[in-house]
Amino acid sequence: MKFKITKYRKIYYTISSLLVLVSMGAVVFFGINFGIEFVGGSVLEVEYREERPDVEDVSRKLEEVGLRELNLQPLGEKGFLIRTDAADEKTYREIVGVLEGADVKQFESIGPAVGEELKNSSLIAILLASFLVILYIAISFKDSDGTISSVKYGVVATAVAFLHDVFIVLGIFAILGNFYGVQVTIPIAVALLTTLGYSINDTVVIFDRLRENIRKQKSKGDSLEEIVDSSLNQTIGRSIGTSVTTLLVLFSLLFLGGATLYYFVLALILGVFLGTYSSIFLSGPLVLDWNNLTSRKK
Repeated sequence: MKFKITKYRKIYYTISSLLVLVSMGAVVFFGINFGIEFVGGSVLEVEYREERPDVEDVSRKLEEVGLRELNLQPLGEKGFLIRTDAADEKTYREIVGVLEGADVKQFESIGPAVGEELKNSSLIAILLASFLVILYIAISFKDSDGTISSVKYGVVATAVAFLHDVFIVLGIFAILGNFYGVQVTIPIAVALLTTLGYSINDTVVIFDRLRENIRKQKSKGDSLEEIVDSSLNQTIGRSIGTSVTTLLVLFSLLFLGGATLYYFVLALILGVFLGTYSSIFLSGPLVLDWNNLTSRKK
């Protein structure tokens, strides 16, 4: 059975445009709730020897110490992960004092200057990776027959992965941060970079098949739209199969990996799902429309 994916590309464009606009609105109006790695602060992991008290009780005790920007997250069966503004040694001792019956498992404090540097480094890493991917694909696809410019392959693959997949995941975390206090931490940044790489890899496989089919089918009189559909149909099984096996592992980690891995794995699941969708339903149609647009102008 052959799917005519490009026939309904306006529907895919509409769905994706709405998702990107909602994500953009979430980022603008809610902002990103960055973790201490990016803005500075302290994180304390504790585990109670006996039954863990209620979140409200622990939160009230910590507020009495004078902590600001407090974020309290249950961890495992008996623990808490406490995030707050930078705490000095005196404040740390006061926190430990009010948490009766709890053992400190981890304490980390990062200054605002270091956090800002990490934030800038993460942004530079994503932008640099995007530029290098465009350059790599442009060079790798330069031996194509000229029907589609190698630069178009690179720009579409990177733009779809970055502006669609990565940005929508970031928008979802902006919403989670506003309503549930979820923070964007270093693991989440790693998940965004992984999403970028996963999506581009899947798209490059499709583009490589498209390049081969242009050489084979163009001589037969097939239109570029038919060739794009043919390429997508030949690779859709591979894309979905790879994604399903990856998602099976990620969902196992989501439910069994514990609270510390939860949002990192959630970001990866969202990234894999969006990356698979965009590779199949956006990348090929976008290259097709861009090529048709430039061809008409010549």
